[in-house]
This record gives sequence, C-alpha cells and structure tokens, in this order.
Amino acid sequence: MMKRIETEFLFALTNPGTEKALKLEAETMGLGWRLSYQRRGFVTFKADAPFSLESLDVAVACARRLCLSLGKSATREEAVAKLGDMAVIHHAKFYDRKMQGVNEGAPLARPKAGELIGTVVELGEGEFWSGVYRHGPFLSPDPAGDSGIVMTERSPSRAWLKLEEATRFFDLNFTSRDIVVELGCAPGGVVLALLDRGIPVIGVDPAKMADVVMEKAIVNREDAPLGKPWFYHCRKPAALASKRDLGQGVTWFMSDMNQSPEVVLKECARFCKMAPSIRGALMTLKLTDPAQVAEKAAWFTSLREMGFKAIRLQQLAVHHKELALLATR
Repeated sequence: MMKRIETEFLFALTNPGTEKALKLEAETMGLGWRLSYQRRGFVTFKADAPFSLESLDVAVACARRLCLSLGKSATREEAVAKLGDMAVIHHAKFYDRKMQGVNEGAPLARPKAGELIGTVVELGEGEFWSGVYRHGPFLSPDPAGDSGIVMTERSPSRAWLKLEEATRFFDLNFTSRDIVVELGCAPGGVVLALLDRGIPVIGVDPAKMADVVMEKAIVNREDAPLGKPWFYHCRKPAALASKRDLGQGVTWFMSDMNQSPEVVLKECARFCKMAPSIRGALMTLKLTDPAQVAEKAAWFTSLREMGFKAIRLQQLAVHHKELALLATR
C-alpha cells in the first residue's frame, strides 16, 4: 500500500496574469487556502491542516495544474531526487513570459487514472520546485497542462488551437455520427479542426469563412451527405438562427463568440431547446477581467437547468482572458 503523502504547501501553475483571479477563486470556493509564495505563473498556498492528494480533487478553473509541494531546490537534479523513484516525471519551465510544459517531440502518452505524476518546475536560475499529483478525469495529461501542440499553417485562426488543446485536455472523443453547431465560427479555425476529424459542422456567423473550410461546404442543410464531413454556413447572427437551420441530429454545441458569458449561456440554452439531441457543450468564455471566474457558480446553475450533469470550467495554456467551459449530459 502506498504511503500517504501529506505536505505543508501546495502549488498551482497558471497563465501569467491570472494569479489574482486564482487566489480569488480559491477564496470564493471556501477552500481555506492562504497565499504563501508567488511568482508569475506559479502560486503556492498553505492551510490550517496538511494537504494530501485528496486536497487536489477540487475543480479550480484558473489552475492548469495543482501539485502537493515537496519544496524548492537549487538544481534540477536535486528537484528530481526529491521525487524518489516516481515512474513518471513531468517538467515545466517559465520561459518567454509563459508557464510552459517541457515536451521533447510528440505529446506524452496519457497517464492512467490514479497514476502518481511527479512535476519539476523551473522558475529561474537556481529555483526549481518539486511536486506530485494524481491523474484523474478532466486533468491534462501534459506537463504543466500544456500540450505543446503547434497550430497548422492551414488554420485561418487560433480557434483551431483552442479546440485541439481542449480536446486533449478533457480527453474528448467525437465520432462521425456527431454533428456540431458552432456559434461565432468565422473564419473557421474550430470548423477546420472538426472537419479534419471527419465531423460535420453547422457554423453560425454572418462573417465570411476561409476558403479551406468552404471546400467542404454544402448549399442546403437538407442536402448533407451521409458518412462524409460537411460544413453548412448559416450566415446569420446567433440570435436569428432557427430550428430549421440546425436540422436533425445535432449532438454538440460549441461557441467562440466574442460575447459575455451570460449571452453565450443564453444562446446555449436556446439551441439546446431547438436541438434536444445535444449531449455536450464546449464554450470559450471571454472575460473582460479574469476575476469574473468568481461568477462560475451562476454559470454552472444555468447549465444544470439545461440538463447538463458533468461541468468543468478550465483555463487552457493557449488562453489569455478566457476560459473553456465543458458540459456533458
């Protein structure tokens, strides 16, 4: 039986600039965590009682990774030694004004649920931190929650990167039987990522789409081919899209609209009524201030009223002032 791990501190890895939002979120959640030490992209907390692996089983949106802290070292070798004989060790580094996972080559294999992962974080010359966490659902498999995926040159926008990062972070599985409706789809980054997976997409946006996406466009929703990926462009504002525009069989709602979280959630509710077959929703919530994360309880209530049971709000490595919101039935 594994010896119980308890530590005096835990650390969180976050996108630089959202440290304040992370602390506010922990306070709003009533976790009892108090700030101990902070650098850009790195925040340590302490509490009245020791932290254990169970302490990490909290859905803190502004933390890409939570680890029990095993302390600071002057060299990478010392930091690795603190992790003992741990089979899997991830490395992270604050570099180029970002907290980045250190990936050499292709992304690492996804850890098994319950597997202990060691983490070494390099914050600067002579400052290395060691930590440990247990892998589980809705946790990124990558060092520092950063897949290191590079955007394809074919993509017309960074939205492609957001979809790819979210898919890997949340371990999402789509099939050719899925049909996605995406709001705010222009110029087509998410649409391209889905089409390349063989998934049909209904894009709702009055703006023009990129040529690479229009190669698989159909003129009428009723003419959608069976067994092939296709794209139907509904050139309307989201509020004017109708049940007829959606047709039958929509299984996912997605949105990258440049609107407030309240507007996005309102549209999600309306589309779920028009398409009861929707089983999942993935939204990018654009925040004017990262501290808006304190409003997440109200967002979750709205989603539960729509019938969603599993909900996760998460900052991704590719995000700036935004969060990914995943909900499934």
